[in-house]
Amino acid sequence: MSIPRIACDAPLAEGAEIEASPAQAHYLGAVMRRAAGDPLHLFNARDGEFAATIAAIRKDRARFAVGARLRAPAAVPDIRLLMAAVKRDAMEWTVEKATELGVASIQPVFTRRSVTDRVNTDRLALIAREAAEQCERLDVPRVHPAAPLHAVLDAWDGAPLLVAAERMDCPPLIARASGLRPPLGWLVGPEGGFERAELDDLARRLFVAEVALGPRILRAETAAVAGLALLQAAAGDWA
Repeated sequence: MSIPRIACDAPLAEGAEIEASPAQAHYLGAVMRRAAGDPLHLFNARDGEFAATIAAIRKDRARFAVGARLRAPAAVPDIRLLMAAVKRDAMEWTVEKATELGVASIQPVFTRRSVTDRVNTDRLALIAREAAEQCERLDVPRVHPAAPLHAVLDAWDGAPLLVAAERMDCPPLIARASGLRPPLGWLVGPEGGFERAELDDLARRLFVAEVALGPRILRAETAAVAGLALLQAAAGDWA
């Protein structure tokens, strides 16, 4: 029987007892069919990962008893995904895979050709949390509220931002990323690409570099995942 992993916002320390959220209690009791005394692992980026047991569980209430620490906290490369808002299924899939790839934060952006003007940030944050539990990372990437692209760029902290530029004569992403170190960002546009005015705005910003992802035109979610994999290999924790 696999041991469930639960992301826990509360401080973790051996000997502590922690109240579960109603959603966590429901998941363990109704979905996983766990009972008092069953083992689990609790984790967060601040304290690491701990062995634990279910001290008590009933409907939407549960309490965890924290045991010994299994893994110490570890630094995570500050690689950020900025992605134009796409349809719900594609956006949710991208958040799940970006979490598995170790992205530190996810920023949905609205562009002129975005196919949707609404993003359910709470739903995406839940998907990120569940993906972190499954892939054994210690932190959960932050999902920022969706915002217009120009507003996100105006507030950017100056870290290198690589932009997927289709149909343009640009250096390959892997070549451009080889000399970089986090923090850095990866920006993917909508299915129809950026409009000319958006590309001009990006080109004026000193922290932006346009890069290519090969000879084929990729779907937005494919470009997001492919780019993150290359960044992790060149400048992240795959290097």
